[in-house]
Amino acid sequence: MFKKWFDEEAAAGKTPNPNAMSLASIDADGTPSCRIVLCRGIHVEKGYVILYTNYQGRKGRALLANPRAAMAMHFDHSDRQVRIEGFAVQSPAAESDAYFQSRRWESRLAAWMSNQSQPIATREELLARAEPIIAKLKLDPAELLARGNDVFIPRPAHWGGFRLYAKSVELWLGGPGRLHDRAVWRREMPMASSWEAADAGGPNGWISTRLQP
Repeated sequence: MFKKWFDEEAAAGKTPNPNAMSLASIDADGTPSCRIVLCRGIHVEKGYVILYTNYQGRKGRALLANPRAAMAMHFDHSDRQVRIEGFAVQSPAAESDAYFQSRRWESRLAAWMSNQSQPIATREELLARAEPIIAKLKLDPAELLARGNDVFIPRPAHWGGFRLYAKSVELWLGGPGRLHDRAVWRREMPMASSWEAADAGGPNGWISTRLQP
């Protein structure tokens, strides 16, 4: 049902980023943090969503230290909301490699340039990193400008995907008089430290419960 809602929102074309979702994580010291990220895939059978980030940024460090996480999507035009709670593990390297090569070349270069979440004095200092990174990767600036996205730029080891495996999924549908429709689906699934263990662990059966609005 979540995938159906997601696809309908994307097809409607009423919002510029229909795949935007809020992602909540917990820092190593217990501090909660929330930000908007983009959902880059939904795997219905295994029950996870995919996002990509810098593993050394704040959310990357938080998810690696404490994999418990939650996400929410609000589809304003259709008055729908989706909430997922579960745990995150790093995506397979091959999956991250494939997605990285699908990005624009500027975005791939930026993944090398930015020490995400770390302080920097000026924007000019950040932009000045482009030239040494291009030299380090043995890229030809003229070729980048001429061929752009066709130029191979390797994925840095500090950048990649997370799979957020759902232990609960709540669907919310707005109703008249604030008498909304709410239901939650839960499954028994042990925490896992790798995508292999997560794919293998726990039954895929979901138990549903209707909730009062």
